[in-house]
Amino acid sequence: MSDNTVNAQQKSGAVQTTGHAWDGDLQEYNNPLPRWWLWSFYGTVVFSVLYWLIYPSWPVGDSWLKGMSTVNYTVTDKATGKEQAQEYRWNTRSQLLEDLGTAAGDQQRKAMLAKVQAASYEQIVKDPQMMEFVRSVGKGLFGDNCAACHGRGGQGVVGMYPNLTDDDWLWGGSMDKIHETLVNGRKGFMPAFGAVLKPEQLDDVAEYVLTLSNEVPASAAAERGKEIFQGQVGGCYYCHGANGKGLASQGAANLTDKIWAIADVSAQKTPQDKKTVVKDFVTKGVNNTRVMPAWQDRLSPIDIKLLAVYVHQLGGAK
Repeated sequence: MSDNTVNAQQKSGAVQTTGHAWDGDLQEYNNPLPRWWLWSFYGTVVFSVLYWLIYPSWPVGDSWLKGMSTVNYTVTDKATGKEQAQEYRWNTRSQLLEDLGTAAGDQQRKAMLAKVQAASYEQIVKDPQMMEFVRSVGKGLFGDNCAACHGRGGQGVVGMYPNLTDDDWLWGGSMDKIHETLVNGRKGFMPAFGAVLKPEQLDDVAEYVLTLSNEVPASAAAERGKEIFQGQVGGCYYCHGANGKGLASQGAANLTDKIWAIADVSAQKTPQDKKTVVKDFVTKGVNNTRVMPAWQDRLSPIDIKLLAVYVHQLGGAK
């Protein structure tokens, strides 16, 4: 227990104590803090003040302290193609732009970019050096702009984003077509047949669609579905073709190859479950759920060209 009394045994010249004693003789020394520790503490205070002044820090009203540090970088005017110098307050984005500008200024990289820009797609594919460059730069471009939807490896998400690795292309898989897709974007559409066909007709169409890829054997229901598919009632053949192989001009899927980009048939275990998935898809159709944005206003022409080649080689497309 502390008695809050000065220790009577404390002698002049001895180490000072706080004046507290416990259990009669247990005392607490009043040693000063080490000088190195004090100077380190003062240094952190000075550092924090300087940091607040140099870099973005405290919120002030609806804004914040912008800091005195600035970053210089160059941007390319998309209309003229000319580079313009920019100076901006320091933040992580402007720092990234400066780093990218520094990397872009590398002479070897500039020379290779110019070589790729001047070459045709056929020339790029046949040149191992250019293809190595495309894979290196294209991987970064894909990760920054495409991976959020298609996945880092381009595997996609069934029902939402196409798989870019399976060589099955709704709008065509040549590099010219991929380039066109990147520039203009795509909007997938299929009308909903729920209000057009009766429930039993939807069953028959789903049955026929599954026979096209041998998911289920031929049946009387499938024959009825074929008449709807290839007739005026359903008119499915307008987009998917009479043989069900699809039309790239319409972005219509090939129904014969067992590759299901939207209806997740492959994940179903029983024929009835597969039929239910296809029927549900035919009933609801596709509208405003399969949209890819246009990148012509977001990426430079050379970046789009690099991405077209990179995406093409992900699945070995023809």
